[in-house]
Amino acid sequence: MTRRIAALACALALLPVAQAFAQATPIEVRKTNGCGCCLAWMEHLEESGFAPTGQDMFAGLLVRFKLDQGVPQHMVSCHTALVDGYVIEGHVPAADIRRLLESRPDALGLAVPEMPLGSPGMDQGRHAEAYEVFLIREDGSTEVFASYPGN
Repeated sequence: MTRRIAALACALALLPVAQAFAQATPIEVRKTNGCGCCLAWMEHLEESGFAPTGQDMFAGLLVRFKLDQGVPQHMVSCHTALVDGYVIEGHVPAADIRRLLESRPDALGLAVPEMPLGSPGMDQGRHAEAYEVFLIREDGSTEVFASYPGN
């Protein structure tokens, strides 16, 4: 009887963890093999309730994938993700992805062009560059979705 109670207590203790995994939002990340900043960005997503899966691609194929998804050349960064019908290009903060998924704008997705220091996955100590997250419209036009100050 004591074992059953202990097993039940264990199961109940793990229930919030199981629920968190069940509620994690899947996101597919296309990246090059061994890219540390891509892996760090995926960790940021995981810590924020996403369930990222990575697929390594050769650089040329990754560039083709980005263009095939409609990412404008001036918005390109190092990795591209797909989540719930949207494209996420570069080091976009998880909070902005959540806001996109909640507001569901008529858009292609979000992008942080290049690789600004201080953005998720590009944390390099105390220095952070100012950067913007752009909303990419279906026609390829962009507008500022969020701004982050540097220091």
